[in-house]
Amino acid sequence: MRRLTAVLVLLAAPFTLSLTLSAAADGEPSPAAKAMAGAKGTFVFQPQDWTQGVTTWWKDTDGVDPGTAGCHIGTDSSGVPNGRMFGEACLDDGSLVETNPGVDELHSHADDVGHPDKFDCNAWCVGKGSSKGLCVAATALPCRRSARCACE
Repeated sequence: MRRLTAVLVLLAAPFTLSLTLSAAADGEPSPAAKAMAGAKGTFVFQPQDWTQGVTTWWKDTDGVDPGTAGCHIGTDSSGVPNGRMFGEACLDDGSLVETNPGVDELHSHADDVGHPDKFDCNAWCVGKGSSKGLCVAATALPCRRSARCACE
């Protein structure tokens, strides 16, 4: 059991490390996030299985909707799934990594690099009329791990 746990931690480490090191918002919020409360901007993201120099194609299951856990699904240029995927995530500072653009919108990532939005879940929830909010882990099939903003 310890060996299995160690293997799982090692497999998850590159994904977590990528999010932790690259998560400072360095761009404007995406067009869909721009008018939303809590939008902090976009940042550079390389998936765990990043392929340098390749343009990749993706669809997002939830669009920009911090209240819904989403999955970013890799496809070919015609939109046929290719087995790659990653879910949204909570960062160490409590922010949500919210993939974009719109629901099922086929889009490319030059050099296999995406630019997800970063959201302050508390600000987003307060903007929706709740008293507070936080980022929580969730499932968004086919992604086993994802996240969303939960409001009170």
